[in-house]
Amino acid sequence: MPRSAASRAIPAPVIPPPITSRSKIPPARRSRASSRHRMAGESWDGMRDSSRGTIRISAGVAVRGNVAGVVASPGSPRQFSDMATPGYPRRVAIVGGVRTPFAKAGTVLKDISAIELGKIAVRELLHRTGVEPADVNLLAFGTVIPSVIAPNIAREVALMPQLPKGVQAWSVARACASANQAITDAADQIALGHAEVAIAGGAESLSDVPILHARGFSDALVAASKAKSLGARIGALARIRPRDLIPVTPAIAEPTTGETMGQSADTMAKLNGITREEQDAFALASHRNAAAGTADGRLTAEIAPVYAGRNFDVAVTSDNGVRGDSTPEQLAKLKPVFDRRYGTVTAANASPLTDGAAAVLLMSEEWARAHGFTPLAYIRSYAYAALDPAEQLLQAPVLAAPVALKRAGLTLADMDLVDMHEAFAAQVLSNLRGFESQAWAERAGFGAPVGAVDRARLNVLGGSIAIGHPFGATGARITTTLTNELRRRNGQFGLLTVCAAGGMGCAMVLERA
Repeated sequence: MPRSAASRAIPAPVIPPPITSRSKIPPARRSRASSRHRMAGESWDGMRDSSRGTIRISAGVAVRGNVAGVVASPGSPRQFSDMATPGYPRRVAIVGGVRTPFAKAGTVLKDISAIELGKIAVRELLHRTGVEPADVNLLAFGTVIPSVIAPNIAREVALMPQLPKGVQAWSVARACASANQAITDAADQIALGHAEVAIAGGAESLSDVPILHARGFSDALVAASKAKSLGARIGALARIRPRDLIPVTPAIAEPTTGETMGQSADTMAKLNGITREEQDAFALASHRNAAAGTADGRLTAEIAPVYAGRNFDVAVTSDNGVRGDSTPEQLAKLKPVFDRRYGTVTAANASPLTDGAAAVLLMSEEWARAHGFTPLAYIRSYAYAALDPAEQLLQAPVLAAPVALKRAGLTLADMDLVDMHEAFAAQVLSNLRGFESQAWAERAGFGAPVGAVDRARLNVLGGSIAIGHPFGATGARITTTLTNELRRRNGQFGLLTVCAAGGMGCAMVLERA
C-alpha cells in the first residue's frame, strides 16, 4: 500500500527506535535495479505537458537576480490536479518534514551543536518517511552563523551514518531565509531532472556562536608565533593591552548601516504607524496559537525529541519559548529594548534567539508515486526579492509575495492559509500593511495590491515570536507546519513568507497534494 507521510506523523512525542535495518522498506523497493535514479539525460522523454504532449522546458526556471524563482507558463490552464508546477518541467513534492524542539539560546539545547541538531532532524526524517537512505541524491542545508571549524554544515550532516558517503551536499546562506534557499535549490535540482530525492533544511545553535579575539590580541599572537627567539616572543605578547582581551561576538546588525534588526523593526513601526498595543496583541496571539497547537499535538507531531543534559538523560519534546498564559498586562509592563525612549519593540513582541534544526524531504512526483510515497504538498511557485537595508530592512516579503502569487497563477484570495515568519510583531504588521498598499504594489511591478490577509488564516499555530527562531532552520519549520496544517484543514493553497537580514525576502506558494 502507498505510504503517506501524513499518516506516519507521530501525534504525540515519542522516542523512536534507531534505524538498524532495511526491514521497513517494502520488497518492491529493495531492488536496486528498480530504484535507480533517472538523471537528466535519461528522464527528459518522460516529462511531458499533459495538455500539449510536449516537453515544457522553455518555461524554465528563472536565473537568480533581484527577484528570482519559478517562471509561470503563459496561458497555463488552472487544472491544478494534473498540471506541473508552473515553470517546472515536473512537479516537486514535499513528502515529509521534521524538526527538533526549538529552545531559547542558553537553555536545554545549549550543549548540542548545530551540526548535531541537523543530524537529529534528518535522522528522524528518514525514519518517519521510510525513505531508503541510498535513494537520497543530495542534501542542502542552511545556517547563518557557521562553525569556523566545519563551515559546510550540509556536508557534515550528510556524513551521518544513515546516509551514503556519496550524497552530494552543500550549504547556503540567505540570512533568515537560508532554509528556504536550501529548499528551492533542492527543488530546482529535482525539477530539472538532476535529482529525484533530496533533503533540505537548516540548523542553528545561537548558544554556540563563535567568540572572536580583538584584532590587537590576534596580531600579537601571530607575531609571537613567528618570533625566532624567546625574547622576541615575549616582546610580541607584551604589546597586548587590556582592551585587546575583550572578546568580540557576532552582532545581529547590518554591516552596511550598523543598525540591529531590532532597531530596524522600531523604525518600521514608526514609518508604518504600528503601535505598541498592536504589537503586543499580535505577540499574544502568537503565543496563544502556539500553546493551543502544542497542547493538541499539532506542533509536537512535527518534533523529533532530543536527549539533552549533561548525561543526555533529559528528553526535550516541545518548544520552550511558548507562553500561552501571558496576559496583555504582563506584556505592557516590559520596557523597549532597542530605542529605550521612543521605541515599541520589546522582548515579548520579538522572536527570541533560538537553537534548533528542521528538514524536509523532497521528491519528484513521478518518483514518489512509483516508489510508494504519497506527496503531502507541491511547491507551486516561489520568489525572492531585495531592497535597500537602510530603508525598511524587513519589508522585502511585500515585494516577493505578489511575484510568487503571479507565478502560481493565483491570488491572495485563493490562499487557505498564510504563514509569515515573525521576526518582530512590528515587521509582520508592516508586511501586512504593505500587502494592502498601492505604492508597494507599484514598486513590485503590479497595478493592484496583494490585498488584506484574513487574520483567521494567518499563523494559525503561532509563529517565530512564540515558537522561536533558529535563523537557519525557520524556513523549513514554516514549510513543514504549513504543509501539515493545509492537510488537516483540507485546504488547497498556502502562502509562506520570510523576511531576512540584508533587506531580503522570500515567498512560496504550496499546493496540497
